Amino acid sequence: MPLPKIATPTYELVLPSTKKTISYRPFLVKEEKLLVLALESEDSKQITTAVKAVIKNCVTTRGVKVDQLPTFDIEYLFLNIRGKSVGEEVEVNITAPDDGETQIPVTIALDEIKVVESEDHNKQIKLDDELMMEMRYPSLDQFIKNNFSDTDELNIEKSFELVASCIDKIYNEDEVWSTSDCTKKEVVEFLEGMNSLQFKQIEKFFETMPKLSHTVEVVNPKTKEKSTIVLEGLSSFFA
Repeated sequence: MPLPKIATPTYELVLPSTKKTISYRPFLVKEEKLLVLALESEDSKQITTAVKAVIKNCVTTRGVKVDQLPTFDIEYLFLNIRGKSVGEEVEVNITAPDDGETQIPVTIALDEIKVVESEDHNKQIKLDDELMMEMRYPSLDQFIKNNFSDTDELNIEKSFELVASCIDKIYNEDEVWSTSDCTKKEVVEFLEGMNSLQFKQIEKFFETMPKLSHTVEVVNPKTKEKSTIVLEGLSSFFA
């Protein structure tokens, strides 16, 4: 006689990038084991791959391509899945800014951590009076490839490749050039032909990109000094 199946609850959230509502379930013991093993390895690539695998398993809405989701969607999803799986709070140790060494334990409610987008963030970039460019957000795969590859390429080369992979199209009033029709080399050469002011606009796109963010007030128990800390990105909440 087969054993009974344990019912798993499902929840909903809104993806920050598309505002689309998707359903998800908490992770199971087998998935928690995968995460624990990855964390014990202390290898960033293993941790990121494990997080992605867990999200793929836990998203129950059909048609959601986890591989293509922006990094901040992945982080927000994982944070919520974790909250429904092992608890709605997370404990982090914050280093006191005033002395740079005292560790202050802080408990943060996961539902208070939001994806924050800068007011001056824009996916459309004006290159000159005629040419415009539309950006797209880096996927987790692009992030892994450019940050955890085994090659010894110069960081600037990796940065250019990441930027090139995030250009969706270049256009003017009469024509549209989709980067999907170009080689990576052609897009990199297009970037290299920009002046500093034009490239600074691309840098601003990445700097102001939506990210997980939460502000906490801490008091150093040794010096009684109060500080305001802004935690950003998944690694700040999941260590």
